Amino acid sequence: MERDFACHLRDYKVLADYLEIAEEAARAGGSVLNAMQGRIRVRSKGRNDLVTEADVASQQTIRNILLTRFPEHEFLGEECEDAADRLNWTNPSSGQDAPLRWIVDPLDGTTNYVHNLPNYAVSVALVQAGEVLVGVVYDPVSGECYRAARGQGADLNGQRLETSDCRQASEALIAISFAPDVERGSMDIERFLAILHTCQSIRRLGSAALNLCYVAAGRLDGYLTSCVKAWDVAAGMLIVREAGGRITGIGGEPLDLRFPHLTCAATDELHAELLAILSQVE
Repeated sequence: MERDFACHLRDYKVLADYLEIAEEAARAGGSVLNAMQGRIRVRSKGRNDLVTEADVASQQTIRNILLTRFPEHEFLGEECEDAADRLNWTNPSSGQDAPLRWIVDPLDGTTNYVHNLPNYAVSVALVQAGEVLVGVVYDPVSGECYRAARGQGADLNGQRLETSDCRQASEALIAISFAPDVERGSMDIERFLAILHTCQSIRRLGSAALNLCYVAAGRLDGYLTSCVKAWDVAAGMLIVREAGGRITGIGGEPLDLRFPHLTCAATDELHAELLAILSQVE
């Protein structure tokens, strides 16, 4: 019993240290974004998919902080040249001896940022063998900082987070994300229409990380997407779970960070109803 308590206390302190540094890095990245707002150049990564100098500068700042403090850890940021090829880093079959890896989105919501629309964030998560240990999402416009450590709950600027108690789709406010190049008549559009005609209301806000945090905070009741990457949602998915929400793959399967197509809801009942709605889309 004493040994178990000592191990638990040690783990708590280690996660608290990771969380503190993750918050420091996320806030520093956000400061870079604020400083560069309105004076950045934009280039395209693909149709309707943008990247700016601010994304790159924020990522470098975050990377420097994390790897200076934890040089033995690995780092994957959205703006790494080989980022897409390294997503298998999140493979849950890697085992308990898998390395610790920081998964970072230095600017989630780049299109909003470019248009000076205040819905974008910095996302920082620490992952081991497919499990998220700590997560921080920082909104540099509002100054809101969402945080969670595995098994220790989630908070917003120090205040405990809890999801809403919404149990029915007809009463739910749901966010949905599309790929930048979503095609007319695609499955994503069909899912959107199915949810639109069932739920109370729909939002498409532009930041996956903040969508998840808004579910954790009770501002949204659910969130659906099949177009995001690990760096968009790794931190937010932990924050939702630690706030009491339910999150799975979009068909109800266990969520795989390599392919994070997800259905997220505030309650088990709402989650089940959303899955039932989506199952009717072919």
